[in-house]
Amino acid sequence: MEEFREEEFTSEKFSLKVWKKIFKLVIEDRKYIFLSIGSITLVTLLDIAYPLVNALAINKFFDEKDYTYLPLFIVLYVLIAIGYGVFVRLFIKNAGTVETNVGYKIRNEAFYKLQQLPFAYYDKTPAGWIMARLTSDSRRLASIISWGLVDMVWGLSLMSGILIALYIINYKLALILTVVTPILFIASLYFRKRILKSYRKVRKINSEITGAYNEGILGSKTTKTLVLEANNFQEFESKASEMRKNSIRAVMFSSLFFPTLLVISYAGILMIIRFGGEMVILDAIDAAILYLFINYSTQFFEPVMQLASVLAELQQAQASAERIMSLIETEPEIKDRPDVIEKYGDIFTHKKENWEPLIGDIEFQNVDFHYIPEEPILSNFNLKVKAGTTVAIVGETGSGKSTIVNLICRFYEPVNGQILIDGVDYRERSQAWLHSNIGYVLQSPHLFNGTIFENIAYGKKDATLEEVVEAAKIVNAHDFIMALPEGYNTNVGEGGAKLSVGEKQLISFARAIIANPRILILDEATSSIDTKTEDMIQKVIKKVLAGRTSFIIAHRLSTVRDADLIIVLDKGKIIEHGTHQELLAKRGEYFELYKTQFIDERIEMSKY
Repeated sequence: MEEFREEEFTSEKFSLKVWKKIFKLVIEDRKYIFLSIGSITLVTLLDIAYPLVNALAINKFFDEKDYTYLPLFIVLYVLIAIGYGVFVRLFIKNAGTVETNVGYKIRNEAFYKLQQLPFAYYDKTPAGWIMARLTSDSRRLASIISWGLVDMVWGLSLMSGILIALYIINYKLALILTVVTPILFIASLYFRKRILKSYRKVRKINSEITGAYNEGILGSKTTKTLVLEANNFQEFESKASEMRKNSIRAVMFSSLFFPTLLVISYAGILMIIRFGGEMVILDAIDAAILYLFINYSTQFFEPVMQLASVLAELQQAQASAERIMSLIETEPEIKDRPDVIEKYGDIFTHKKENWEPLIGDIEFQNVDFHYIPEEPILSNFNLKVKAGTTVAIVGETGSGKSTIVNLICRFYEPVNGQILIDGVDYRERSQAWLHSNIGYVLQSPHLFNGTIFENIAYGKKDATLEEVVEAAKIVNAHDFIMALPEGYNTNVGEGGAKLSVGEKQLISFARAIIANPRILILDEATSSIDTKTEDMIQKVIKKVLAGRTSFIIAHRLSTVRDADLIIVLDKGKIIEHGTHQELLAKRGEYFELYKTQFIDERIEMSKY
């Protein structure tokens, strides 16, 4: 299997191309985006007006000793307070709506794409990578588009408004602010980039630690039986130590970041006080103007630092945007042609009126296949199976058993050659048409967190209780289900944790046959249960397989004795084929495998 390699998204350059793609996804929320920008702009105007009103009040009440304007100033302050309340509420409401809607839209688009991607994608892409795109990356992106964008507008508009006001009032003092600003901005970017770099490493290691936690919990039995506790702890401690080192580095830069910016900011304010004080002494300006400059300077440096923070977050969010787009823009390796979709529909819209009934004849014609080009699995492989035939596939690990089944299900497609279903290349019909006619029972059955009824009905979404019960009876699951306190309404727990392996397998059998599939695949379906339980369901399997084209991948040869055709694989080649009796008579590879297992099974059965 081809190894998954995650692309590193650490570009420090702003990519307009990436952001255009993201904004196309969220264009429906432009109304809320504009409303949040508009409301924060009005808040900015109030931020600029408030110190100006204060300066005018100081001038009137303290310098001129004129109190006739007191009622007017009271009204102004009340209006400013009301304005802040109204516009801040609008800003928070609309920005919050944008964040919620953007996160919803991005997750929907990503999940929609995941439904289109074939089994091959999931086969080589770690589940943790996919989950990170749907959770942390989408959340970070929604946050920067809503709050980050508004912060940027607020910062730029406040800085611009203050600079314009100060240059109008006194350009000499305004120049001091202009000189200090680039120094402050460069220092902010310097620290933010280093903090971001450290936290990137922390997040990457955190993903590895999360994976280690997950493996440690899921593989606890294996760890205990192999006495690997100390080894696991050493590996975990090594990762945790590296994470701590990078976290401390990020904290160190953070601890220097704000004090440095405060020193630069107050240095600028001190320069304004120094030169402004001289101007007041020389009567070049009055005290109210100096107060206004000090107030505006204090206000001015906050958005400078905020902008540096937003730019760093924007860079971080761009990496998230690139990861999400890499998922959304993933082209399925297996996809139906446009003309096939036009006739049969796609995976979301089925044109069942055009679906031909599947009979069950299957043929491999000169099929070549590989997962990795340098490692061919099947070469010029041929196999013809008539409808209603039960085919058992046996062979050593890596011989190609699962590959044949994956190709039949069109989880993968041949590199060369054809696979015919009822005499027609299966690429001439839709994946949905094929998959709706296939029942699949896995070695390790996966049950969904829900009731037994829901899990069986998952194979046929419109199934009635009578149909579910009938399917359970066919596979001898009805009695054990009814013995449970809540019967078919029993919750199976996460992954079916509340049921035994054998019980889960029986439910997966019922789920596979409830839709009455024409093709049934049992992939080591009885390997997880003991021999006595296996014997109990062998008769059930005979009933289930009757009349269907069936493929059984089996390690236990006792499960394939009644197959119409047994093929023995070795390195992708059929080295023997025939019925159970015919292969035993040949005294070849199958005979040797069966002889060995028969002795083992006799020993196991003697325990009962």
